[in-house]
Amino acid sequence: MISRIDHVSLAVRDQKRAEHFFRDVLGAVACVGSMGSPQMKYFWQIFSLGDLSRLEIISPTGKGSYLEGFLKHREGGVHHITLQTPDLRRTMKHLEEKGIPFFGYNEYYGAVWKEIFIHPRHAFGVLIQIAEFDPDDWLSEAVKLPREKRWQIEKTDMGATLIFSHPGGGRVRLTFDRDELKELTAELETAVSKDSP
Repeated sequence: MISRIDHVSLAVRDQKRAEHFFRDVLGAVACVGSMGSPQMKYFWQIFSLGDLSRLEIISPTGKGSYLEGFLKHREGGVHHITLQTPDLRRTMKHLEEKGIPFFGYNEYYGAVWKEIFIHPRHAFGVLIQIAEFDPDDWLSEAVKLPREKRWQIEKTDMGATLIFSHPGGGRVRLTFDRDELKELTAELETAVSKDSP
């Protein structure tokens, strides 16, 4: 039902200051960002940290933003956690069967993003967003492999780094020494020979 945690969303008063901290101090890579719906008055941007960790920073863009109440007495904080599901309709049915209320069904960007929310009172104090989407759609080209490429090899002094396209979006890097690469190659050859006619 749930594939993974996609990102943690931080609501902040000062988007530029938060962006500076996560990008320039901690090394996050800025990815896709956009103005939210006009009536909700907010801006969002995804940041990638390392291979697989992601953070969203959301901030109000004017009076009447839905974030005003959350930020009334603080500069920022964790607003929600986003969980990815491969099938939102099936997840909604499962939640209904378990008696867990949810709200806010929306489809955005030509239905490439579908979402619901579980209120903090039903999720131990945490607002949970559950969404169906392709995570690579929201990432910078700098943190993912091209769609047609599932792996890449970079030679190192001691062996090689294998870079794989991750099903959760982005890429994952695994470094092997020469002995490990020989063992991996032997296991791959064995696996291929079993599949051969």
